[in-house]
Amino acid sequence: IQVELRSGILSFLLNTSFTLTQVDLQLGLSYCDGKWKKVIMKKEGSVILASMNELTERVLQSRAQPLMVNSPVYVGGIPQELQDTYRYLSYEQGFGGCMKDVKFTRGAVVSLASVSSSAVRVNLDGCLSTDSAVNCRGDDSILVYRGMEQSVYESGLQPFTEYLYRVKASHEGGSVYSDWSRGRTTGAAPQNVPTPSRGHSINGYSIEVTWDKPVVVRGIIEKYILKAYSEDDRKTSLVPSASTELLNTSTLTGILTGLLPFKNYMVTLSACTLAGCTESSHALNISTPQEAAPQEVQPPVAKSFPNSLLVSWKPPKQANGIITQYSLYMDGMVIYSGSGENYAVTVLRIFTPHQFLLSACTHVGCANSSWVTLYTAQLPPDHVESPTLTVLDSTTIYIQWQQPRKINGILERYILYISNCTHDFTVWNVIYNSTELFQDHMLPHLFPGNKYLIKLEACTGGGCTVSDVSEAYTDESTPEGVPAPRARSYSPDSFNISWTEPEYPNGVITSYGLYLDGVLIHNSSELRCHAHGFAPWSLHSFRLQACTAKGCAMGPLVENRTLEASPEGVVNVFVKAGGPREAHVKWEEPFSPNGRLTYSVLFTGIFYADQ
Repeated sequence: IQVELRSGILSFLLNTSFTLTQVDLQLGLSYCDGKWKKVIMKKEGSVILASMNELTERVLQSRAQPLMVNSPVYVGGIPQELQDTYRYLSYEQGFGGCMKDVKFTRGAVVSLASVSSSAVRVNLDGCLSTDSAVNCRGDDSILVYRGMEQSVYESGLQPFTEYLYRVKASHEGGSVYSDWSRGRTTGAAPQNVPTPSRGHSINGYSIEVTWDKPVVVRGIIEKYILKAYSEDDRKTSLVPSASTELLNTSTLTGILTGLLPFKNYMVTLSACTLAGCTESSHALNISTPQEAAPQEVQPPVAKSFPNSLLVSWKPPKQANGIITQYSLYMDGMVIYSGSGENYAVTVLRIFTPHQFLLSACTHVGCANSSWVTLYTAQLPPDHVESPTLTVLDSTTIYIQWQQPRKINGILERYILYISNCTHDFTVWNVIYNSTELFQDHMLPHLFPGNKYLIKLEACTGGGCTVSDVSEAYTDESTPEGVPAPRARSYSPDSFNISWTEPEYPNGVITSYGLYLDGVLIHNSSELRCHAHGFAPWSLHSFRLQACTAKGCAMGPLVENRTLEASPEGVVNVFVKAGGPREAHVKWEEPFSPNGRLTYSVLFTGIFYADQ
């Protein structure tokens, strides 16, 4: 069986095993008025009938037989895989238009949207009213192209509108028209989607929303989307708290679930076609009622002090209603009940743990947070004993100490400070700083025979406490860095000699020895001496010796001279003539020069000169 409406002819083709019968009902364009038409195809005995409204056409079948339909019914065309089997059927472009109220002789009216098993390029949501009453009349056609090409692109059309096209081919001998072909432009996203008109809460988790159909729709509405935004959604992101898609577009009421009790929501409506979705620019404000006890009660937090805790808390993440009361438990006992969000707990011990739990209640019920352990604040240790110092040798001290008896917190580190007599005792340097919490430390590379001051600092999260000072002397050793003496002569027969301490005394200097020309002339703790009885301009050597109880060390050798004095004795002069105009002068050194001598030769008499 094939039913076809083409070029103004309604055809009913019945093919049985005995005969092929066709009924053609001439309609012209009378059906193209934008109104619904009732089409009947009937076989009664040997009569085959096709009718539309008041027009009817009948044909007698020569060899009548009962018509039994036991195969699928295809509307608008047949699948590609069946076309080879039914070659006698004509294959025009698929049906374009709208159908409703399909009924078979035996059976009720069926909805194609509910009984169809599959659909290809078909909208099953109904048909929009169009201006087809104007556009499908043959005499009202508009010329859209003239030329030699075999294809044309037409722009400026309305979205989701059906248009009929046919081609006229002409030459000098005449012209011919093609059949009408129909096509529909694609839809556009809806415009001016209205705000939901009404809404009410079903319970604390769902609401029912009602809306009106958008006025301007260029396409088939595929679905509606309801979205609910909370105040937090608007502040942090554009993602709604809940949304639902409604595919039955004939119903303008929907249920939105997944909400939370006792919250304010802004509900929007989105209408979607195949071209896209448009959300209403405004929202409907709806509040959900109180429904249950609070959820996600957060445990309290505290600002810690040594003998008190300032405990505070935030409202539950899901209050589900108006909080009527908070109850604060400490170590299993209620210490506060009320509507506040903080409470001060006093008269507590330093750095002591306490267990806290918060209970939040609405008129529906109560819920508890998890237990949390909160500590009072730490303080520095009460008292730190001074360290014990053991001198191992002239350069090493072994330091030991004890943990403070009352720590007042968690011990975090020990710090050792040192000051020694070679520097200002007010300057303290850190020699040890560790969180390992060892209680000893080896201090090497010290100077022999030096006094060292050492103190210990113990620290908790609440601060640090410093011990009293411990004192130790490293063992003495032979001095190092004995300086060269400074020998200065202020007269031709004496020296003033002075010196400084060794660079590293390595103990207490017991005496200084001064060697003059290899002979010890001075041995005391003084840092100077005076020597006399020397010849003028005489050269002498000096060396200093410094001694501790452990031994002596010599410094470098230096030399110096006494001051000069007037020469002593007679200068004998010898003169020998060297010719009529020359004289050679020769003399002898005085007996005691007493310094670096310089000579001046004086000549008197008549000197030759060229005239």
